[in-house]
Formats: sequence, C-alpha cells, structure tokens
Amino acid sequence: MLTKVQATLEGILNGETVNVETPTWAIIEQTVSKNKRLLAQYNQLTATDDGQRKLLNQVFARPLPASSTVSAPFHSDFGRHIFIGERVFINQDCMFTDMGGIYLADDVLIGPKVSLITVNHLEDPRYRRQVQPQAIHIEQGAWVGAGAIILPGITIGAHAIVGAGAIVTKDVPAEMVVVGNPARQIRKIKLEEN
Repeated sequence: MLTKVQATLEGILNGETVNVETPTWAIIEQTVSKNKRLLAQYNQLTATDDGQRKLLNQVFARPLPASSTVSAPFHSDFGRHIFIGERVFINQDCMFTDMGGIYLADDVLIGPKVSLITVNHLEDPRYRRQVQPQAIHIEQGAWVGAGAIILPGITIGAHAIVGAGAIVTKDVPAEMVVVGNPARQIRKIKLEEN
C-alpha cells in the first residue's frame, strides 16, 4: 500500500493537477526544501569530489548511472522526478523544473543553460493557483543545444537536435533539427559518410 507521500508523487507523475493552497502542496514543499539543500551542497563541491554523485543520488528517485554526468552548477526545483539513462551528459547551469517528470534516455546530450519545464499554471484565472504537470521525454541520442527551453508535455525524438536558444512548444520528430522561437523544423539530421 502506498503512503500518502508516495501516492501524491505518483499522482503528479500521472499528470494530476495540484492546487498550491491544499495539504498536497505541503508534501511538495517538503521535497522542494530538501532538494534545495542537497543541490546547494552539490554546487559547492568540485567536479572530482565523490560526494557530488552521492548528493545527486539523494536528489533523484533513482541512482545516477556511473556512465552519466551532471555538471555543476545544476538547478532543479523538485529533483525526485528526474530519470536519467546511460551515457547522458548534462552541461553546466541547467534548470530542470521536474515535478511533472523529466525522462532522459541513453546517450542524450544537454547543453549549458538549458531549461526543461514540466509544470504550467492553468489559464483560467479562477484556477491559476493550480499547476498542471506534464512530463518531458528526450529520447535516445537527442541533443538539446545551449540555452534551449523545452516546455511541458514535449517529446524530443531519438537523435533529434534542438538548436541553441530554441523554444520548443511542439513535439520534435526523430532525427529532425529544430531552431528558433517557437522552434520549427528545418531539416533531417545529416549523416556523415565514412
């Protein structure tokens, strides 16, 4: 049987709307507070310090694979809903707003200053104090360029490239290059001939 905290977190990952003025929000705030403390410590350590990986393993719900790298400074508001595959590289100064779930498949590359945003407020002013979580999925081998912003509910297809500074408001098909604001498809990726 799930505890209240587990049930709340599972519901959020399933996209349940959360009102910031309810007891559910207190559960979220506890996670946020712990996450802030752990990441403050993480961002103060040197890249060669073994303590960094131990801290990240307390932030994330699952241990960070030994083949993956998260460069400091790293920022996240929630932490527990970041899921990282093998050989993932996350460059410095990224912001993951991950309450809705961020899923990075194997071999994903994330450039510096990338923002992955998985929550949005409801448009109707009567319900604007509620947040709607929606997961971001970045599939195998995709590359997100420096300063790009990926909005809630987006999937970046396998081996796709998101150009630096792009703002992604729609799903990106596999092996496609997108650029701009809002991001638009410009071409398929180029394959090098041997």
